[in-house]
Amino acid sequence: MTNRVRLILASSSMILAGCGPSGVDELRVWMAEQRASTRPNVQPLTEPKKFLPEAYTQEGAVEPFNPVKLTQALKRDSNQVASNAALIAPEMARRKEPLEAFPLDSMAMVGSLNKSGAPTALVKVDNLIYQVKIGNYLGQNYGKVIRITESSIQLREIAQDATGDWIERSASLDLQEGKK
Repeated sequence: MTNRVRLILASSSMILAGCGPSGVDELRVWMAEQRASTRPNVQPLTEPKKFLPEAYTQEGAVEPFNPVKLTQALKRDSNQVASNAALIAPEMARRKEPLEAFPLDSMAMVGSLNKSGAPTALVKVDNLIYQVKIGNYLGQNYGKVIRITESSIQLREIAQDATGDWIERSASLDLQEGKK
């Protein structure tokens, strides 16, 4: 017998072997048995607690929904909004400076000098060095430079708090020695 005939006989025997019982029927029977024997175990919900209304016993105390009290609170809030607007209005009206485009944490103070008797700080941003004087603005929270020392720049920022009100806060940029 030649190799060609042996190859044909081997391949035909494999094809015939594939046509025999595959055990799929056994698998289907087992799956049906498992489905029939499995029962869901759902626990019933507990009864909700019965609501018992309470009587209001603070009739002689200050009423929380008193119209006079609410009016006073609204006036106080409107005064606060007016003072907040007065705090941010000058900042909105002025022209922005170049260093206000960067967040304060992306800046590094790398030095200071006295230029014509006025303290000047050297600030590094994006591998560029900028000279900053008192009155300049830094950062994205309207940070105005109020003091420059040999080791830090003191700022007064105007930022929104968690309630959305504008508040003044202090911030500083400290000297970063050995920073490249």
